[in-house]
Amino acid sequence: MVSRSGRKNFLCSLPRRVLWRICCYQSMEPFHFHRVPLKSGESVDSFMEGRLSLIQSAKGYRFSIDAILLSEFVAARRGDVVVDLGAGCGILALMLLASTNIGHVLCLEIQAGLADQAVRNAVLNGFEKKMSVILCDVRHPPLRASVADVVVCNPPYRSARSGRINPDREKAIARHEIAVSLNDILAAASKILRPQGRFAMVYPAERLADVMVRMRGYGLEPKRMRVHYASPEKEGNLIFVEAARGGRGGLKILPPLMDQGNCSISTST
Repeated sequence: MVSRSGRKNFLCSLPRRVLWRICCYQSMEPFHFHRVPLKSGESVDSFMEGRLSLIQSAKGYRFSIDAILLSEFVAARRGDVVVDLGAGCGILALMLLASTNIGHVLCLEIQAGLADQAVRNAVLNGFEKKMSVILCDVRHPPLRASVADVVVCNPPYRSARSGRINPDREKAIARHEIAVSLNDILAAASKILRPQGRFAMVYPAERLADVMVRMRGYGLEPKRMRVHYASPEKEGNLIFVEAARGGRGGLKILPPLMDQGNCSISTST
């Protein structure tokens, strides 16, 4: 499948019915309206000193500071093809597009409502030609093998058997490993990354051992790590890890990250 603009074919061969669903959610095809609609129950948040605006649910699942901090951790280069596994409303992809010179971002999202928001957010911020949104099961990404230079993911933090499951289905899938597990994410990343391609993720610090061991099991060698602390006197609560597919051993520990950095978000309805 090739877009009208002649872009590189990222997608693998799929049945016509599945391709139709993907095309419907690809923001690389221009929309035929000038004003991006805001649906009932949604808000618009602006940050990066107003350079970026984001449509998201006012009371449903909303992105956290974790996604913004992850975007600052990712080592993206000019022209990179980036895949975001579980993109939500598109915050991580948009942050990378606004702050780097990457070539294209493919956003994979399993929830139709969030995928729809990601499409509108791409248009709202003028990135519809550099950001595609694909509604699919992240465990089985409809992408060609070794297509990505970088894969990023802000995954569910809790196992399906850990803690109370939120009654809101959108929030539950985003927070618990209901639709996708850590192993599923690592397997998908390993498949679609090119050799020496980079995978970056954020995860609870208490699950660091799980991340390191399982990454190697999928041929992803940890290369960089940073620990986030809410304050100097508290234990680390988040880890940011970058691994290389087929990379050599050697892990670099970066300086600690404190609080929320210089992020500022304002909300309007």
